[in-house]
Amino acid sequence: MYISSSDIEKFYDSEIGVIVQNILQRHISDFWADARGLRVMGCGYATPYLDGFSRDSERVIAMMPSRQGAHSWGLNDKNMVFLSDENAMPIESCSIDRILLIHHLESCDNLQESLREIWRVLKSNGRVLIIVPNRIGVWARSDWSPFGHGRPFTLSQLSTNLRDSQFIPEGHRGALFVPPTPDSPVLMKSANLIEKMGSTIFPFVAGVHMIEASKQVYATIDKTGGGLSVLAKTKEILAGGVKPVPQRFKALMHK
Repeated sequence: MYISSSDIEKFYDSEIGVIVQNILQRHISDFWADARGLRVMGCGYATPYLDGFSRDSERVIAMMPSRQGAHSWGLNDKNMVFLSDENAMPIESCSIDRILLIHHLESCDNLQESLREIWRVLKSNGRVLIIVPNRIGVWARSDWSPFGHGRPFTLSQLSTNLRDSQFIPEGHRGALFVPPTPDSPVLMKSANLIEKMGSTIFPFVAGVHMIEASKQVYATIDKTGGGLSVLAKTKEILAGGVKPVPQRFKALMHK
């Protein structure tokens, strides 16, 4: 079940929403410190976290699921948000370097199909960073926030789904240790301290899991030559073709 984009926007406009954004943005920057010249895409509701990539990246776009709804976002009055079925995005195969998923997988009806679609559009050397509510964390029970909607995950569940969808988990950390108590000024002022202490003292109560994964490709041995060669077989090659891109969307992807 999706929470509407307008409700998520209101959350990030609130005091606690700004604190959450600042905390998660720092963790995202630790994973992806340098995105110069790369194509970056956010899926779900990622726009609060994409501004940091806008300056140095070659292109930054955001997909919002059709059932969630969307609003415009971008720089210089150029909208870089598109509304799409999460299982059939109008994006060229193997065209995106970095994909950030937040407020997305926990609401997907078919998790494997959604992950396979992410796999399709990601470049062979690309990376995906997934942020989902922790099943045993308190944020998964805060139904007034976007982290309290949909299906939360354990780390093992998320890792298994990634492997089943031909991703290789590369790194993980827990984040968002500050309790979801918007009416507590003391806690809000101590959010950064709580975040630092929580990762050391109580790592299992993190509000969200953050896991980075790379795209797995198949390797075959060429027995016709004198040695071994590796051939990357992507999903679209095995399927016999590359997914076409509608003309109306190419403006977002090409200057």
